[in-house]
Amino acid sequence: MPCSPSLRSAMRVCSRSALLLVLLGVLRHGGASAGLLELSLGKFRNVLLNQTSPVEAVIRNIGSNVTVVVFQVHAQQSDVVISFDKTPSVNSSGVGVDRGLVSILRPQQTVCTWYLRALDAGQVLSTAISIPYMEKDPIPGGCNLEFDLEVDPNLYLDYTLVDIHIKFAPANLGYTRGANPPSCDSGTGQSSRWRLRYDVYQYFLPENDLSEMVLVSHIRKMSEVQSIKANGIKMLTLTTDDKTNVYFSSLPGQGVIYNVIVWDPLWNTSAAYIPVHTYACSFADLVDNCSSLSKLSTKVFFTAFAVLGLFTCFFGHRFWKTDLFFMGFIVSAFFFFVFITRVTGLGYDVRLILTAVAGIVGGLLLAGSWWRFGSVLLCMFVVGLVLGFLFVSTLFFTPLGDYRVFRDDVVFWVTFTSVALMVPVLFVGCPRILNILASGIVGSYTVVLAIACYVYTSLAYITLDLLRRVLNDYFNRAYTNVPFQRNDLIILSVWAMLALSGVTVQLRRERSEVPFPPHPYLTWKRERERRSTNVLDPSHHIPPLKERIHNKLLHIKEFFQKDQPAGERTPLLL
Repeated sequence: MPCSPSLRSAMRVCSRSALLLVLLGVLRHGGASAGLLELSLGKFRNVLLNQTSPVEAVIRNIGSNVTVVVFQVHAQQSDVVISFDKTPSVNSSGVGVDRGLVSILRPQQTVCTWYLRALDAGQVLSTAISIPYMEKDPIPGGCNLEFDLEVDPNLYLDYTLVDIHIKFAPANLGYTRGANPPSCDSGTGQSSRWRLRYDVYQYFLPENDLSEMVLVSHIRKMSEVQSIKANGIKMLTLTTDDKTNVYFSSLPGQGVIYNVIVWDPLWNTSAAYIPVHTYACSFADLVDNCSSLSKLSTKVFFTAFAVLGLFTCFFGHRFWKTDLFFMGFIVSAFFFFVFITRVTGLGYDVRLILTAVAGIVGGLLLAGSWWRFGSVLLCMFVVGLVLGFLFVSTLFFTPLGDYRVFRDDVVFWVTFTSVALMVPVLFVGCPRILNILASGIVGSYTVVLAIACYVYTSLAYITLDLLRRVLNDYFNRAYTNVPFQRNDLIILSVWAMLALSGVTVQLRRERSEVPFPPHPYLTWKRERERRSTNVLDPSHHIPPLKERIHNKLLHIKEFFQKDQPAGERTPLLL
């Protein structure tokens, strides 16, 4: 039932209905809202938390073969406090939306207890699970030296608009109940923790879906070892020699879950850390929150850009100067935005306005250079360069871009530039084909960029990741994997259809025409000389421009003057 913002009673009814739906969802999934939460090993339970009444989570009848229990709780956007005691302390609790604790079991211990509550006021929907591990399983975070907990199985995530940084504590080898834990620094041989391997996994939530229940249902797929391997995407493997830091490209508005599996190759056993999720945006901000990421200036800029691109896609070669203006706009706007972002601290809207002005100037310069010099080779070099940059960006948008060799900036930019320059070189013998291909493919891609301002699509990151790499010195360390779901497939089909249609229409229309129009400056110069020497040409008798302007102004002035009455204008003499 929709909520009416103008009626208070309707708002109360809607809020109560929403709370009732949440309660029903919690009860349906077997949750608890207050007091005692009974858990079973490996079973998820939903629970409503508040700030004033901690929930006691208890698991009973733990088998003697279990040596470690990892307890974890997840919420979408509100922080949760998880602790071993009713009164949390720094060394015995964790705070966050995805947090967990490791309970090292004593001999004969069969019961474990933890305490949960919301950090802030209000009801918080969360899901909790306890996962058992045996004596040969590695212990996530067992060699923690950086964070507060003695054994810390958590992944710590920070994000910006550019990248996501994940760090975690190294694991330790498993051991029996009552024994001393293996030393973390006793050596680097195969009998120590240095033999452990860390596999980092990534999982994408459904696009354009920010609901709590979707997160709760999908985060279960990334909590246990077997489900992580079945549903997640393995991004990389770290050894103990590597730093436990990983970077990914940021995808604002797209839900992503990350987790790490630590693997002991000697015993072929594994354990999972606490999964962590992010949308790379804030739910609480009034402006630019997760529901409205694109600024108005961005929407206006790329919508106008898409209109010009769509025209170029179907009529670029016919309207040659407009096509040149479009390509010159892209080149000058891109490099000017990079320059002004790196050397100034101006706001985004100001930079975008100046970028539009610089793009218009660049487009006019390229069109003007064609009018004055008439060099098809120079213009085709710029057009081919734009198509080459889009082609190489698409190549690096694939898994090829995450190869370790391309983390080196020198290797990346040399490869990028070389492949981009190959496009105008390969088409040097058929410039008309190159121009039609470029106008069709590049022009249709502007429609994709415009759609991305209103609906999330991963295809926008074809060029956005290139811009990030240019603007940020450390973006080379980030993995740039993105989801490819139903929306992306539809938008890719639209892009392919527009590009194919535009290229086909232009090829059929231009096949009987001259490849390129004649040199405009020479044509104008010959026409001027002809008019000046041919007295029979009516244009020869056209007055100079200054005189024509003066006559026009006089004509306009006469138009606004009142007509004088005809006849005698003086009184009759008596």
